[in-house]
Amino acid sequence: MSRVHTRTILLGIVAVSAALGCVRLGFWQLDRLAQRRARNALLRERALGGAESVDVLRGLDTSAIHWRHVTLRGVADYDAEVVQASRSQRGAPGVYLVTPVRPLGQGWGDTAILLVRGYVYAPDGRSIDRVAARERDTLQLETLVTAFAAHRAGNVTLPSDDRAVNALDRDSLEAKMRIPLAPFVLLALGDSVTRDIGRPARVTPPSLSEGAHQSYAVQWFSFATVAIVGFVAYVLSARSTARA
Repeated sequence: MSRVHTRTILLGIVAVSAALGCVRLGFWQLDRLAQRRARNALLRERALGGAESVDVLRGLDTSAIHWRHVTLRGVADYDAEVVQASRSQRGAPGVYLVTPVRPLGQGWGDTAILLVRGYVYAPDGRSIDRVAARERDTLQLETLVTAFAAHRAGNVTLPSDDRAVNALDRDSLEAKMRIPLAPFVLLALGDSVTRDIGRPARVTPPSLSEGAHQSYAVQWFSFATVAIVGFVAYVLSARSTARA
């Protein structure tokens, strides 16, 4: 086999492999787009239902309550509060205030609900004035139901600060706070901008945009096309040169 034929075969293998990889990435982006659209549709549907009392969530499966709007009225346990470190809002470093709240409705017993109260600016991503960040002892807020992070082994507490965590893991936080927690997390809704230094700004809820997944998919399919067309052009050019 001549060197030209060997080179052509090797280039063909590289071109096809690259094209297949790009096609796979393109379909992955389309799958991400479909997931985003499904989530956005669920967000819109559950937002249209209006806010109900948090009491309606008792005993329901977490998949049935995710993204629902509920009102929470309860007593905040600031002594057990932690911060989720290394968060950002509008590009600024900070923390999320994560506070257990004991609902005033009946049937909750000793169970508290974990509430993400908001974002506070922190240059190092973990240190804030916790007293200045407190609100009323009894909170009444409209909230969005979200989920705990997937369980992870090991300690979620930062070595440099035992009141700072890097993930909202239910088992770890129950052990740390020494109180039973409801199987969901509430995100406080409201003004995402605050003029009071040290006071929390509400965390921006999930965006309803579709993101750039569709344009990324088009790019990957274009790269696949370029790889194949480029190889075909090379083969035709090589044949034309050989005949000359």
